[in-house]
Amino acid sequence: MSPTAPQFLFDFGSPNAFLSHEAIPAIEQRTGVKFEYIPVLLGGIFKATNNKSPAETLAGVKNKREFHAIETERFVKRFHVKPYSWNPFFPINTLHLMRAAIAAQFEGVFEQYVAAAFHHMWEEPKKMDDPEVAGKALTASGLDAAKLFARAQDADVKAKLIENTQSAVERGAFGSPTFFVGKEMFFGKEQLREVEEMVSGK
Repeated sequence: MSPTAPQFLFDFGSPNAFLSHEAIPAIEQRTGVKFEYIPVLLGGIFKATNNKSPAETLAGVKNKREFHAIETERFVKRFHVKPYSWNPFFPINTLHLMRAAIAAQFEGVFEQYVAAAFHHMWEEPKKMDDPEVAGKALTASGLDAAKLFARAQDADVKAKLIENTQSAVERGAFGSPTFFVGKEMFFGKEQLREVEEMVSGK
């Protein structure tokens, strides 16, 4: 029996989703199981669950942000990934980027698009909610940004992103990164270890 493909619910606006994305290829190699990437709109999830981003929830809480930094450092070491560069334009409205991710799925360039969008958000950070900036960045990464952004305006693309986001909330999600292995939900990059254990049947 082949193990259930783990699902990775992500939004480009989350630095922890970026770190998870960085860690996933090695997990796929070790387990022989491919992750299924599912674009969701984090703003939509927050709205539906009355949640806020860590940037807001950690603000003014003594010791919490410091621990968050230590935990991120541990993750980077454990999974041998590059740390992200803080995006000075954070928080970025990712609605158009996430719609374009669905468009990229429909157009068959999803993996390339995901790699490019994460790169321009967290490796060479840019103001990715500025259509001109995003368009140039994605074009430089070899994508037809104009085509993807045009496709992103289509009703079927918009509907799919809404459906992904609502479904995530119905299944228990309240933020990103969220992972599912079958019906089991895991939240946060540090739970990737549990995801890997479950997928490899440990």
